[in-house]
Amino acid sequence: MGFKKRTKVSAEFNMSSLTDIVFLLLIFFMLTSSVVSPTAINLMLPNSSRSSNTSSPEPMKVRVDQDKVMKFNNLIVDLPSLKGLLGQAIQRDGRAVEEITVILEIHPEVDAQTLVSVVDIINTYGAKIIMATGLR
Repeated sequence: MGFKKRTKVSAEFNMSSLTDIVFLLLIFFMLTSSVVSPTAINLMLPNSSRSSNTSSPEPMKVRVDQDKVMKFNNLIVDLPSLKGLLGQAIQRDGRAVEEITVILEIHPEVDAQTLVSVVDIINTYGAKIIMATGLR
């Protein structure tokens, strides 16, 4: 009896398992992206509304040089004393905290950790920050 064996290979591919995996991954990433909250610094930006007061008081200045030398109103300070001096200056000023502006002049080569530390100190008092870079 001359039975022949069929040795034909099927060229079809079942895509249903692949689509299941893609949908499971899609659901996973959608759920995890809604759970993750970004850690960012909450900055208070100045408003553009015009006020009736034409004379604006002198803003406070914080300058960080290339060598991480910090100056608060041209007085050399470190991070802990910056926090104390800024708090004293804000209390002495007599204005509402929302009206106080701090100009932060920072050299481009200063590391991000120093920048974040200074911005965090200014943010603890709720003052507005104007950032200036490109110091030489």
